[in-house]
Amino acid sequence: MNTPVLPLSAQIHQRLTERLTPTELRVIDESAAHAGHVGANDSLQGTHMRVCIASPLFHGISRVQRHRLVYDALQDFIDQGLHALAIELI
Repeated sequence: MNTPVLPLSAQIHQRLTERLTPTELRVIDESAAHAGHVGANDSLQGTHMRVCIASPLFHGISRVQRHRLVYDALQDFIDQGLHALAIELI
């Protein structure tokens, strides 16, 4: 039996939930708004993501360190073609 592949936004949500135990998390696929831009693909999905996240792991560390935690958790997605990642710390 084939397991359906989750949309990239759901995969990112799952990964961040596992790694950063967020208290609030939204993952928004903004790819369609970037049609025709560098890094966009024909499906208009999975290339430009916005992550809005709050996590107890962010307490006591700098904004740069918080962003680094998110990037580190998602590095393999970036390596596989995620072109743009906007991070909003909430």
